[in-house]
Amino acid sequence: MSRFGRHSRWVWVVLVLGLAGPASASPPLPKQTPPGAAVASAHPLATAAGIEMLAAGGNAFDAAVAVSATLAVVEPYSSGLGGGGFWLLYDADTSRSLMLDGRERAPLSAGIDLLLDENGEYDRALALDTARGSGIPGMVAALDWLATERARFPLARLLAPAIRAAEQGFEVTEHFLTRLEYRIDVLRESPAGAVFLVDGEPPALGARIVQPDLAATLRAVAESGRDGFYLGPVAEALVTGANARGADWSLQDLAGYEVALRIPQTFTYRDIAITTASLPSSGGVVLAETLAMLEAHDFEELSDPDQRHLALEAMRRAYRDRALYLGDPDFVQVPVAELTAPYYLARLGADIDLTRATPSAELAPPTFSHPASGSGTDTTHFSIIDANGNRVAATLSINTLFGSGQMPPGTGVLLNNELDDFSPGMATPNAWGLVGGRANQVEASKRPLSSMSPTFLDDGARVAVLGTPGGSRIISMVLLGILDFSRGGSAASMVSRPRFHHQYLPDVVQFEQGALSAPEQADLLRRGHTLKELGRTYGNMQAVVWDRVAGTLRAAADPRGEGAAAVIELPRPRALPQR
Repeated sequence: MSRFGRHSRWVWVVLVLGLAGPASASPPLPKQTPPGAAVASAHPLATAAGIEMLAAGGNAFDAAVAVSATLAVVEPYSSGLGGGGFWLLYDADTSRSLMLDGRERAPLSAGIDLLLDENGEYDRALALDTARGSGIPGMVAALDWLATERARFPLARLLAPAIRAAEQGFEVTEHFLTRLEYRIDVLRESPAGAVFLVDGEPPALGARIVQPDLAATLRAVAESGRDGFYLGPVAEALVTGANARGADWSLQDLAGYEVALRIPQTFTYRDIAITTASLPSSGGVVLAETLAMLEAHDFEELSDPDQRHLALEAMRRAYRDRALYLGDPDFVQVPVAELTAPYYLARLGADIDLTRATPSAELAPPTFSHPASGSGTDTTHFSIIDANGNRVAATLSINTLFGSGQMPPGTGVLLNNELDDFSPGMATPNAWGLVGGRANQVEASKRPLSSMSPTFLDDGARVAVLGTPGGSRIISMVLLGILDFSRGGSAASMVSRPRFHHQYLPDVVQFEQGALSAPEQADLLRRGHTLKELGRTYGNMQAVVWDRVAGTLRAAADPRGEGAAAVIELPRPRALPQR
């Protein structure tokens, strides 16, 4: 019982309800373990940090802390100590899964007018480019929980690679410079400019970004755990610096932050048991709805053009429900049971016409007995399996590139702009074009709805750990990865598959550059879809696949990014000599 430490009141809430086990009702297989351990992440230094912990005898959870913290240093445009995320965990000893929710929370001062201008209109610049849009960070609390409750090594050892990367610096790449250009105007006006720019301009290719203030903050956490961040000098500097840049934080906001332990969303598609993110991520519900519609229409038996059209129509309907009903379950009554009930799922896609696109304006909202009511590239992901079969899929974010761009002096911490993920209203989309209703309106201490969808797949023969950044397109990318896995796809094929997307509103099919051929586009246009080629690729999926039958372990990093995947193979036992 002592294993649960000071977090026991949170853990016991989940244990009483029952942690998520396999979604399939098939009989359990004899216990098997992978032939090694694997890490796939969005940056080579982060992958190396995870491998370092695994090679030293740590488990997947040790590696997850090291990878998370290192990404916070070397991918400042995607995640950081000033952000948060979801860590989907599988404990091989108990065969149970848990979602660690380190999502940011709105400050205690937050009200419905938090991001409105003097005319009562939503102010996008206020939300995205100032600390007014910054939620109370959850990253450090989540890492402290993982180190305390699941890891083998102390937090100080797990943070050592990140501290080293902050002190010694990381190399500026084309990937970094491309993302820096998107936010350079905001960074020039922020204390963060002194860290990431040289005299207000991008650093040279191959230069090193050194972050001594961030190293000092990491050392405070290494020495004092979460208290080194949420209390004391670091907390005081965070509050003072955030408020100087438009926030209305208090020391109570930081001291009162707690991670939440969630039961993951579980369901099946064909013979695949799927374990994925639950609220306040919309990923689990949207994936469950979408895949149920595909299965009801015998997706795998259709032609490629019909499959593509059906997938888009299913996305359209599932994202409609996301906009209308989903929010933080600690604040609103979300009808998850009804949204994922067989009778509703059977009805949801019944009006899909395989010859014609349904305009989103024609979709009537469903009616439930308990409707919800209230009182991309810019994110990162990693996947891990260890030699005992423990798994971690983690999607982390500070929202848009470099978050708010604001950095409280002396901390090295880039603040997120995640409060833009709250819904300004059905008529006003957020930075990702998503709309939403009352269930996702801002309230004090509330977590904004997310699309982050760390996921486990298990068809009995193979296990996959996957996820991706990509804002509103995260869910559709994971969906395509699941479909690839269902056809026997490898880790490499899952992360490299071309991508397309529909999110209800705006009523357009978005697709990455080169994802749809000219004949494929013509087919969709003929069915009534409106198309929008993005002119670039998107997403940065990381996947690990363990094949129980073949006895192999493979990992792959998305070729669209600069990530790395690595596998540690266990030595095969030597054959006994013949007598």
